Amino acid sequence: MKTPITVAEGDGIGPEIMQATLLILEAAGAQLELHPVQIGEQMYLKGFPTGMDPRTWETIRNTKAFLKAPITTPQGGGFKSLNVTIRTTLGLYANVRPCISYFPFVDTKHPDMDVVVVRENEEDLYAGIEYRQTPHVCQSLKLISREGSEKIVRYAFEYARHHGRKKVTLFMKDNIMKFSDGLFHTVFDEVAKEYDDILNDHWIVDIGAAKLADTPEIFDVLVMPNLYGDILSDVAAQIAGSVGLAGSANVGDHGAMFEAIHGSAPRRAGQNLANPSGLLLGAVQMLVHIGQPDAAQTVHNAWLRTLEEGVHTYDIYKEGVSREKVGTKEFAKAVASNLGKQPESLKPVTYKRYPPTPQVPLSVAPFEDRRLVGIDVFIYHKPPLELFFSRISHIAIGSLALKMITNRGVRVWPEGQPETFCIEQWRCRFMGKEGTAVSQNDLIQVLHAFDHINMDVIKSEHLYQFAGKPGYSSAEG
Repeated sequence: MKTPITVAEGDGIGPEIMQATLLILEAAGAQLELHPVQIGEQMYLKGFPTGMDPRTWETIRNTKAFLKAPITTPQGGGFKSLNVTIRTTLGLYANVRPCISYFPFVDTKHPDMDVVVVRENEEDLYAGIEYRQTPHVCQSLKLISREGSEKIVRYAFEYARHHGRKKVTLFMKDNIMKFSDGLFHTVFDEVAKEYDDILNDHWIVDIGAAKLADTPEIFDVLVMPNLYGDILSDVAAQIAGSVGLAGSANVGDHGAMFEAIHGSAPRRAGQNLANPSGLLLGAVQMLVHIGQPDAAQTVHNAWLRTLEEGVHTYDIYKEGVSREKVGTKEFAKAVASNLGKQPESLKPVTYKRYPPTPQVPLSVAPFEDRRLVGIDVFIYHKPPLELFFSRISHIAIGSLALKMITNRGVRVWPEGQPETFCIEQWRCRFMGKEGTAVSQNDLIQVLHAFDHINMDVIKSEHLYQFAGKPGYSSAEG
């Protein structure tokens, strides 16, 4: 029985590397029923803001996987990333990127590197919730949820268990983002206790990134929020040898998408130069996912054998190591000719039919009492502070009174410092007296007071305590 998959050739070098990939898959005997769709630049330009016809969703939904070549998002015009749209719309919460050294056939300073980056795929700054608040100030909202964090952390540990990996490492920045990254770290620690057969540790992302670039051999499976994972999986792929060699899986409970991690490279399009390896290795991940591990193993080992033989595309060709520089089509034919062969120097791969990641019910966090205690009002006003302070200092509604003003997170009143550089967005914090109830109507009246004196309110944030602890950043941040 053939497995139905959706196929998109994409833009730039996409059609060339897709044709090369499909040639190899067919030669390997992969049982695939192809359902081609058009996505990307031409669809954007035809007036589809998501980069694809809405009817394409039904094709993707009715197949077992989506094999997608890179696409081009037109510059300007407010076009949203199609990759992000597909991942979030279909709930593809786990992005999996193996970053492996193929030394000495592909040049690298880290010949023993074998790292898998598992990246949260739906939340963080990639939710795309942005605002231009003033002529010179923009804002992006970073969203981290307990549910999203638990799904990706659990996936990372299950991946490690199924693939014989020994350790899962968390990268985060909770020394600064104590609530968002702090929640991700808390969930990691909770889930890790359930996997006593897998080691775990955690690093602040900046020093972790430095160690990844310098000593990647100390890492095995990395898990991290969306933005860090996007950046560092590219870094990991490049230091392993080349971004052009890395494939990517996007996996959810109800579907999966497979792709190369690189872009559409329009400057190389139509020249028979592009390396199809990233998309091909993404297709190998797809074959394992849809239950065709034998075909995946055959393709992957043939690809390794081709690397060993020194048949290389221009991007990894190196005098003294490579034997022949070939184009996209020729490389695909070389891999196809090696189907059934094992690599002799590189370690052969073995795939088996892995059980699906169990859909363990998400844990239920204990109830925490939630209490409204104040409001932060953000206003647009040119500096300095003295130009508007006298107009708002008197505002008091019930027990609510002005307690603090900050600029870019730095307190400027009370006890501000003259050296602090200020911009045109200010945060004015109103808090109720300790032990005094604050109502939604009180907050509305505060906003009404700003309107009464013609102050330009950009936004507001309600302040809550959870189990008696502040659910908002302190006076300094």
